[in-house]
Amino acid sequence: MLAAARRHSVAVLRDGTVAAVGDGRAGECDVDHWNNVVAVAAGNVHTARNTGKSHTVGLRSDGTVLATGWNHDRQCDTGGWRDIATVAAGWRRTLGVCSDGTASATGRITEGACDVSRWRDIVAVSCGDWHSVALRDDGSAVAAGNNRRGQCAVEAWRNLTAIAAGSAYTVGLKADGRVLITGAPTTGLADIDEWEDIVTVSAGSQHAVGVTASGRVLAAGDNSHGQCDIESWENIVAIAAGSAHTLGLCSDGSLVSAGTNTDGQRDIATWAGRLSPWRCAG
Repeated sequence: MLAAARRHSVAVLRDGTVAAVGDGRAGECDVDHWNNVVAVAAGNVHTARNTGKSHTVGLRSDGTVLATGWNHDRQCDTGGWRDIATVAAGWRRTLGVCSDGTASATGRITEGACDVSRWRDIVAVSCGDWHSVALRDDGSAVAAGNNRRGQCAVEAWRNLTAIAAGSAYTVGLKADGRVLITGAPTTGLADIDEWEDIVTVSAGSQHAVGVTASGRVLAAGDNSHGQCDIESWENIVAIAAGSAHTLGLCSDGSLVSAGTNTDGQRDIATWAGRLSPWRCAG
């Protein structure tokens, strides 16, 4: 329902249309004409002088995929995809999971993060800056791409219900509500292995957030822009961590945000009451 990137944010509205705010210099916010969308993803990347352009992906109810924005590496070439059940977007690439559990990828191939053709029994995918991670239906995980910092070392993980990829790290949520992490997280981010009772996680570039069963939010990692200032948030049913900002959807349809707003990526006030919280809560 929510997606956060380097300089923009995206949401699926109650009527199946899509809203976007922030920097749209590459066309990543050109989603006004989209309809029948059930999920969105935004190409996130770490904050740096040479990053910023992005793309947005939308999964339609008929299993087709829409994409707009920066297409330097053909990351928006999803027009031929069919029977897609879930999508993910990263820096310069897009991943999709077909209903038969296979995966598709388009975009930058240099680091091997698009080498997903052999993946099977996949139910969810996530993209870091240079690596991709997937959750299998048996609760195990598989990864591809740059592994210089150990961000792809997920082969021993079991009993997972969700995965999330950050810039150079990967997070796994276990069925017992505990959280695993591998890679090279920033100071404080490794502390998420102490979290308990977590029901959903999201990985930003250098920070991670988790929602507890009671609807409270925990955050760890880089807080240089205030992206982890979420202690007062309550009744959260969906969350998204971007490069340096965080978005949350409350059970009453209101929204909260924290972090940088340099490019208007937190200008989400007009979304209030237009999303469907029950769809997020499952």
